[in-house]
Amino acid sequence: MRGMPFKLTLCCLLTIAIAIAIAESPALASQKAKRGRPAQPSRVTVPERKVPTGAKVAASEDAVLALQVALDRSGFSPGVIDGSLGGKTRIALDAFQRFAGLTPTGSPDAATLAKLRVVDREALQSYEVTSWDMAQIKPPPRRWEDKAKAALLGYASALEMLAERGHCTQALVRRLNPSVQFERLAPGARVVLPNVIEPAEVRHAASVEIDLARKIVFTLDARGNVLGLFHCSIAKDKAKRPRGQARIVTVNRNPEYLFDPAMWPEVKDVKRKLLIPAGPNNPVGLCWIGLSLRGYGMHGTPEPELIGKTGSHGCFRLANWDAIRLGKMVRVGAPVRFTTKSDLLTASR
Repeated sequence: MRGMPFKLTLCCLLTIAIAIAIAESPALASQKAKRGRPAQPSRVTVPERKVPTGAKVAASEDAVLALQVALDRSGFSPGVIDGSLGGKTRIALDAFQRFAGLTPTGSPDAATLAKLRVVDREALQSYEVTSWDMAQIKPPPRRWEDKAKAALLGYASALEMLAERGHCTQALVRRLNPSVQFERLAPGARVVLPNVIEPAEVRHAASVEIDLARKIVFTLDARGNVLGLFHCSIAKDKAKRPRGQARIVTVNRNPEYLFDPAMWPEVKDVKRKLLIPAGPNNPVGLCWIGLSLRGYGMHGTPEPELIGKTGSHGCFRLANWDAIRLGKMVRVGAPVRFTTKSDLLTASR
């Protein structure tokens, strides 16, 4: 069984939009605050059910999860999937609506949900853990000298590995699988994850635009229309944020990383350059897209939940899965433009 019975019927489309709207209404937020309930997603259960007409908060959280999964599959990243309708999800909605020829509102109306084909695909899947998955779990050393000696910088835990397979937070993996003992996971085990299998068709981008203010990477066609959107972290030091334009010079999957202590002033105990092995916990993750600006690139990260929250040394960090997808879309020689605030989104976002 590859998918879980979480597919929504057509009659639920409008109900989903209403459920989400109610969940984010000021009145409801006030009521929840008075009751002392934390404003966080509840566990998404697996048994088949329809979203109730009463639009309860739990139902709206299920709806947001389905929405985020659909956006992720469509190439418009909602950020790390968590079941919460935050700013990254709204930005992804805005960009997708433009791509689909809809009015860009950033809200999940019925027309947008239909274009995203939320009713056609199940939001959850039953994922079977493989031997290869388990072989990738190799907690990385802390010291850089020890990292350089390792054969693989693997996942720190089974939970981290599963969260990456589902493009989601570790907290969501726990909520979807309350009875699973992750430390005892073995090949053949089944867990519930977001159904984020991307389509076989790849949208090839003619160029890339990076919005430094919103921390977004856009892929564009030859006419400048948005084909995809990915969230990123940018340089903490404003002086290191590039301007103007560059071009892509290389795309590498599973890259090694040359650690230069001169680029890591916070590291005091390393005095020489080190070659760091590949793996999901490599500093540049599972894909490196090098730019014509020396030392700059777009790449994956071992800490996807910190995307947009922490600054880099200069490069553009994406979730590993987004970096891999971006690497499939771009070609060597494609131009990359840096903007302070792109006009590819609604101005208020």
